[in-house]
Amino acid sequence: MPRSHSYTPCEDAMNNAFDRYFEITARGSTPGREVRGGLATFFTMAYIVVLNPLILGNAVDGDGAQLAIPALAAATALVAGVMTILMGVVARFPLALAAGLGVNALVAYEIAPQMTWADAMGLVVIEGVIIAVLVLTGLRTAVFRSVPTQLKTAIGVGIGLFLTIIGLVDAGFVRRIPDAAGTTVPVGLGIGGKLVTWPALVFVLGLLLTLVLVVRRVRGAILIGILASTVLAIVVEAIVKVGPSFVDGQPNPSGWSLNVPRLPETVVDTPDLSLLGHFDLLGSWQRAGVLVAIMFVFTLLITDFFDTMGTMVAVGQEGGLLDEQKMPPRTREILLVDSIAAAAGGAASTSSNTSYIESAAGVAEGARTGVANLVTGGLFLLAMFLAPLVVVVPFEAASTALVVVGFLMMTAVRTIDWTDYEIAIPAFLTIVLMPFTYSISNGIGAGVISYVLLKVARGRAREVHPLLYGVAVLFVLYFLRGPLETVLF
Repeated sequence: MPRSHSYTPCEDAMNNAFDRYFEITARGSTPGREVRGGLATFFTMAYIVVLNPLILGNAVDGDGAQLAIPALAAATALVAGVMTILMGVVARFPLALAAGLGVNALVAYEIAPQMTWADAMGLVVIEGVIIAVLVLTGLRTAVFRSVPTQLKTAIGVGIGLFLTIIGLVDAGFVRRIPDAAGTTVPVGLGIGGKLVTWPALVFVLGLLLTLVLVVRRVRGAILIGILASTVLAIVVEAIVKVGPSFVDGQPNPSGWSLNVPRLPETVVDTPDLSLLGHFDLLGSWQRAGVLVAIMFVFTLLITDFFDTMGTMVAVGQEGGLLDEQKMPPRTREILLVDSIAAAAGGAASTSSNTSYIESAAGVAEGARTGVANLVTGGLFLLAMFLAPLVVVVPFEAASTALVVVGFLMMTAVRTIDWTDYEIAIPAFLTIVLMPFTYSISNGIGAGVISYVLLKVARGRAREVHPLLYGVAVLFVLYFLRGPLETVLF
């Protein structure tokens, strides 16, 4: 008869050391939950391997040059994989990283046209180094601690709504109404107020399935929802031939948002890593001028500085990992790895890499430790070689997770004291401006500025942490950067 495997003392010691280091048992998790969480996080953010190259690769720099899309895809996957694993090992927190959306558009369409790609990426490296210095000096953590506890809760809630609208828009469930339609309503349901596309049907069915599984407390509900939706999408595409959202440069409103869910002809592809190290630290200062360079670095700095703070609070809040001051464990290590990722993204020409709120999908699946990051990061590294396979999962399948996670994060709104207007109004502005302006930083900025203003107006200026005054001033400058650029340049 076959003998069952019995662990040796050496194996037991290794397993115990692994468990203790990542605090798997201490945080009420299991290796199985961490694996599921890592898979869920990867599937909800794998789109960046496709989307980031499209954003950067379709833009031109001041010399009319473009970056090669295959090289961008490989570099995007590489940096995301390495930095996500580093976050898992150093900070031991279930927070994945990749090229930041919004920041990449800023680099592509505002910064690069005024200089070369190497110059633009050099500014991203400089910004990452500055943030790292702020972390090492303790200033970044101190700023985070100065934010009131209930405002931190509001940040998490706002990000939940932000995730929800991202999911709804990416799935085509909610769409922008063209200005030519002659209506003041900015968005609407589907196309013409109707859900008439096959991708929308896949999203709705996948979302309903996921919600049922969540209510029934089925393990792996979110991951099952993504995989089931992907299978359905593949079947639908095989039968109906929906196609992409753009065909020969012409819009196809009924097409899949980004990835067309069909089985690839090839699975393995050789990565092109030629963009690594393609940056210049000093070129931008000569090409665009000192003032322009400083303004760009400041904008990148503010965006990265506060986006990550909001993201780690939201993820920690979802996983019950925050302390009484709404601080996640190893805050300093989290922020340090994030700053290194910003610089690494610039050094690899993928723009600033930052923490991803999609990590909340993994936390909702049970991830509580850095082990989930080992899974997510490992899959990103594999994506360098398996790029054709990564694009099988369409937005419409992955977006189901974002909507469900948005609901789970929204539940924390009950802990905010809505009878105290001094905190309720800043909390409200923080929550609504994140989804309505498509920016975490905008929501945090509005919340901080209004909080400081209301405290001063009520004669309670001493209740505001001194650092928060400085943060409020910086956000005022951030919001006024348009007029300032006009005056200065």
